[in-house]
Amino acid sequence: MLEEQTETKPNHYSYEDGDEDRFSHYVPKDKLMAAMVDGIPVKALCGKMWVPTRDPERFPICPNCKEIFAKMKG
Repeated sequence: MLEEQTETKPNHYSYEDGDEDRFSHYVPKDKLMAAMVDGIPVKALCGKMWVPTRDPERFPICPNCKEIFAKMKG
């Protein structure tokens, strides 16, 4: 199960450096809890590595994570 969480580079979307921090990203749900509790970095579907600390509801979903997730479901 994947969970949405805020926070390399996109494969084919054109962003400036740091833009990926302005999105919510998909990460494995089991790894998300450990990351939030223990401060362990997680890897999003798009490849972004970070320690989640922000509210994902405040950010749009990363287009790359969204595309990868849709392919996984389909």
